[in-house]
Amino acid sequence: MIARCKGCSDLLPEDMLRFRYIESIFHDSCITWGYEEVRTPMLEYLSLFTSSGTLTPQMLKRVYSFLDWDGWSGERVVLRPDGTIPAARLYIDNLQEMEVARLCYTSNIFRFDETGKKSRENWQLGAELIGVTGSEANAELITLALETLSRLGFEDVELRLSHSQLIKAVLAQLEPNADEQHKIFDQLLDGDVALMSRLEAEKPELFRTLKLLMENKGTSAAFLKNVMAMAGTAGGDLEESLNDFIAGVDVLDKLGVSYQIDLASGKGFEYYTGVIFHLFVNGEHVGGGGRYDKLIPLLGGPDKPAAGFALYLNRLIPMIDAEDMYDMVEEKILIKYEGDNLKNAYEMANLIRECGISAELFYPGVDTAAYGWAVTVKAADSYEVTDLIEDKTTEFKNQAEVICLLSGEEDA
Repeated sequence: MIARCKGCSDLLPEDMLRFRYIESIFHDSCITWGYEEVRTPMLEYLSLFTSSGTLTPQMLKRVYSFLDWDGWSGERVVLRPDGTIPAARLYIDNLQEMEVARLCYTSNIFRFDETGKKSRENWQLGAELIGVTGSEANAELITLALETLSRLGFEDVELRLSHSQLIKAVLAQLEPNADEQHKIFDQLLDGDVALMSRLEAEKPELFRTLKLLMENKGTSAAFLKNVMAMAGTAGGDLEESLNDFIAGVDVLDKLGVSYQIDLASGKGFEYYTGVIFHLFVNGEHVGGGGRYDKLIPLLGGPDKPAAGFALYLNRLIPMIDAEDMYDMVEEKILIKYEGDNLKNAYEMANLIRECGISAELFYPGVDTAAYGWAVTVKAADSYEVTDLIEDKTTEFKNQAEVICLLSGEEDA
């Protein structure tokens, strides 16, 4: 028996109904905020992700890559492992004349997992705000993400905030190599006891600051000011990052947005340069984003600040209640015919579809339980309409009467 690839999922009709429902809510929210939809190709050159150092070596190990060979020469390409970097490339290639660009998209990303237990293909809904810096831009993206989740029916969304430069400022004093900084940070988050013992013995002051940043949590700008006071003389970069973070949460406070400051939640901060945020619903990580002010110039584009986020469709799909999608579930009508009335059946079906109602021809084996009505075409002037729920049949002499009943119109 042929099976699907490890780590990949089939999306069945019910899954796709939820997929489109989530996507439509996200798209509608983005449009009302002034975002324009774009789409990038699934294939990108590997150099897009390596030449600028935008992904860590750990992430690059999870990239699907192969040689695009034309018989004489070739270049290595990848299945996109990320949505933001291709969106930044799209801006550089096509939209540089826009001082401010608000972009949104739906894309699938691919990341290898050798166990096959984690998903290798994931769908994301992304939004990018390019050309705007400052806390107001961060707040716009956070508010847009929260609004989308609220419209999807999620009431208790947990927003966790971090700042990529806070941890980096301390790690830079321990290890100048950026790749090693990522490695150390991940080891600390994973509770590497040997590493923590070594750091405490060799760099006690820096270790104290790191522990302070990673273990303490708060819910206000005042918390960050206390962190700054406790951090003492940990370095100018740390103080600058804390001030930037404080400005960001001040704006959220003014907007009445609830959040939790969790500086240890900044894992996976390859190209982020400032505030990072993560979104949780019932403990499930359903989205996140942050600032990446250096990404576009790193890719060869103009010196444009930017920020963005993604919502994780694969995790949201099973969380959507079927009742929430009531407006998207179309009533379906089954079309049957007797004798040589196939043409008349097609005409009847087309008239029903013109009213915006789904009409399907009956075939043996079709489960009638999925339909609300059945129309049997007996002749050009003879129709039976059956309410499959009430099991009640009514006869009509013309198409107009049938359409009147099915569409809910007053007059034929």
